[in-house]
Amino acid sequence: MHRSRVLAVAAVVVAVVIVGAGAVWFLRDGDDPGDAAKRYLAAWSGGDLAAMKTLTDAPPADFETRFKQMRDDLGVVGQRYTVASVGRPKGDEVGGAYSAEVTLAGDRMWKYNGSLPMVRKDGDWLVRWSPQVMYPELKEGQRLRASRAWPDRAAVLAADGSDLASSPSGSARQLAGQVGPVSAEAAGKLGAPYRKGDPAGADGLQQQYERRLSGKPALAVQIVDAEGVPVKTLQRFGGAEGKPVKTTIDPKTQAAAGQAVAGASKPASMVALRPSTGEILAVANQPGGYNRALMGRYPPGSTFKVVTAAALVAGGMSPATKVACPATTAVDGRSFHNYQHEDFGTVPLREAFAHSCNTTFARLAVDKLGEKRLAQVASQFGFNAPIIAGLPAVRAAFPANKDDTAFAAASFGQGQVLTSPLNMASVAAAAADGTWRSPRLVEASLAGQAADAGGRKPEPPKRLESAVENALHALMPAVVSEGTASGVDFPSGTAGKTGTAEFGEGDDPPTHAWFIGYRKDVAFAVIVEGGGTGAEAAAPIAAKFLRAL
Repeated sequence: MHRSRVLAVAAVVVAVVIVGAGAVWFLRDGDDPGDAAKRYLAAWSGGDLAAMKTLTDAPPADFETRFKQMRDDLGVVGQRYTVASVGRPKGDEVGGAYSAEVTLAGDRMWKYNGSLPMVRKDGDWLVRWSPQVMYPELKEGQRLRASRAWPDRAAVLAADGSDLASSPSGSARQLAGQVGPVSAEAAGKLGAPYRKGDPAGADGLQQQYERRLSGKPALAVQIVDAEGVPVKTLQRFGGAEGKPVKTTIDPKTQAAAGQAVAGASKPASMVALRPSTGEILAVANQPGGYNRALMGRYPPGSTFKVVTAAALVAGGMSPATKVACPATTAVDGRSFHNYQHEDFGTVPLREAFAHSCNTTFARLAVDKLGEKRLAQVASQFGFNAPIIAGLPAVRAAFPANKDDTAFAAASFGQGQVLTSPLNMASVAAAAADGTWRSPRLVEASLAGQAADAGGRKPEPPKRLESAVENALHALMPAVVSEGTASGVDFPSGTAGKTGTAEFGEGDDPPTHAWFIGYRKDVAFAVIVEGGGTGAEAAAPIAAKFLRAL
C-alpha cells in the first residue's frame, strides 16, 4: 500500500516534469501563437517589413511593397499595433485580433481593429497571409489611401484689405509671392501633412507664412481599387481654413512708389515707411525679379552722415557749431575730398551737412568721435541688428575698421559700411520720429512667426536723444532748401539727405545714387544702381513719389 502510493506520486511528478518540460520547449521554440503575434505586430509597428515577411505564411512576392505603399498612401507618420486577443489553437490554426493606432499626417489618429489568423508550420506559428491582415475589408487588388482636400488658401492682404496678389503693382505681387506644387524634397522639408505635388508658397509671404495661409487639409481614409477609384470611405477627418496675412502695404503709397521708379533708366528701388509705427508702406523695384529694396547690400554714401551727425550732436555739437569744410583733408596720409573739390571754408555744421562735406565728417569722426562711439550710435539706427520684417531682409553692417583711414571713409558711408534701401528708410524714419523702429511688413504679432524669423522677435524701439532729434530736424530740411537737393522740385515740408556712394575700383569709380528723407508721417529711401549722384538721379524719384501722395 505504501509502495503503490510512492509509485503514484512518482508518476505524477514525472508527468508534471514532462508537461513542464513541454511548456518550456513550447515557449523557447516560438510555438506560442501569442508570442508570434506580438513579434509580428512589433515588427509592423517598427516598420521592419523584412521581419514581418519571415513571420508570414506564403507571403506574396510584393509583400514589402504592399506595406510600404500602404504607409506612403496613408501618409503614416506613426503607427502602433498591439495584440488584442489570441484564441485557443484548433489543431494547427488559431484566430487572433489586433488593435491599430495609426497617426496620419496632420496629427490625425486613425484607430481600427484587425484580424490576425495564424497557422502552425514546422512547429512555428506564422501569420496566414491575406489582404485582410492589412485591413479586415481589404480585398485583392485593392489598397488603402488617405485622400486629402486642401481648403481654399487664405489671402495675403494689403493694409486696406485688398488682395495683394491681385495688385497692379508687380513689386507688391512679388512681396505676396507665388503658390505652386512642391517637389518631393520641398515636401520633406515642410513635413506633414505635405506631399509631393501639394500646393505651397514658393516665395514671398506665401512661403514665409505657408502653414497659416494654407490651413489644414480634410482627410478621408478610403479603400480604393487598382485604378485609384474609391470603393469605400472608412473615416473622415475635418480640415481647418487658412488665416489671411494682412500686410502694412498701402495701395496708394505703393502705386506712387512704383510710378516713381518706373522711369529710371537704371535699376532703382524704393522703400517707404510710416515713422510713427515702422510699418512698411511701399516697396518698389525697377526692374522686378530681384527684391533689391530688402535684399540688396550697398554702401550708403553720404546718407550715412545722418548717423554721424547724430553722434556729433550727442557728443555736444549743434547745427550752429562752426566746422571746417576744406576741399581736401588728410587722415594718416590718405586724402579725402568733397564732390568736385568744393571748398566751403568754415561754416555751421548745418551748412556742412546740407552741402555734404566729406572732409568735415571724416575729420570730425576721427578727432571727436572714435570708432566705438560711432558704432554705438549706428546701432541706435538699426545697424548690426537683424531685421525681422515678415520677409527676409539683410541687416545693415557697420563693421570694425582696421585703422583711422578706413574709419574716416566709413564716417560718410564708404569703406565696409553696407546697407539696403529698407535699412536706410528706417534711418530716415528715426530722424523723422525721434525713435528708430524695426521696419515690418506685417502685423507686429506676426513678424516673428515668419519662417525666416526662426522665432526671433523684431528689435525693440530705440529712442534718440531729444537734442539729436531736434538737430536732425534742422539739418535734413536744409539739404532740400539750400543744399545738394535744392534744385529738385520737392513739395514743402520735405527733409532729406543725398548720397553718392562709390563702388568698384579705379581713380574715378562708378557711384550709386541715394536719397533718403521724410515728409509728414512718411519716410523713404531711394537708390539708383550706378546712377551717378544722389541729387541728379535719386532725389527726383523721391520728389515724384511725394508729389503723387
